[in-house]
Formats: sequence, structure tokens, C-alpha cells
Amino acid sequence: MHSTKKESKQRENQERLASAIATLDIIARSNNIQRNIRNMVKEIQIALRDEKAGSISVRAANAISMLDSVTQNPQLQSHIRTTLWQVVSSLESIRE
Repeated sequence: MHSTKKESKQRENQERLASAIATLDIIARSNNIQRNIRNMVKEIQIALRDEKAGSISVRAANAISMLDSVTQNPQLQSHIRTTLWQVVSSLESIRE
């Protein structure tokens, strides 16, 4: 029973991670967003995908930190900032 609960939690974490990466991908591909923001979002995607960087929760925590600095940019459009906050919320729910 314990292993199925653990597997279920891992599956949920993977789904949240995949959702966050997909949302970041949409932002990274958008041409109406400043290049520096797109580049930072791409770096965050790479960090989230890099399994050598640690467990899924460690990668999520690192990405949250990076996203926090991106959302502090005063030139960031408000709708993109809101989307990034939603990604942060999704990543915050990843726990092992």
C-alpha cells in the first residue's frame, strides 16, 4: 500500500513538472516577449529537465528561485508575470 501511495505522489509530481515545463515552453516561444525574459525562461526549463541536478523537488525549488527573480523585472508584462506565478504555484506543490 505504501509503495502505491509513493508511486501516485511521484506521478503527480511528474505531471506538475510537465505542466510547468509546457507553460514555460509557450512563454519561451512567444515572440512578443522580451528576448532576455525568453532566455531566462529557457534556462529555467533546462534546469527543470536536468535530472542530474537533483531530485524533482530540488529542481522545482531551484526553478522557483529563478522564477522569482524573473517576476521582479519591472519590464515584464503583467499577464506573463501572472502566468509565471501560476507556474511557481504548480512547482511549490511538488514535494517528495
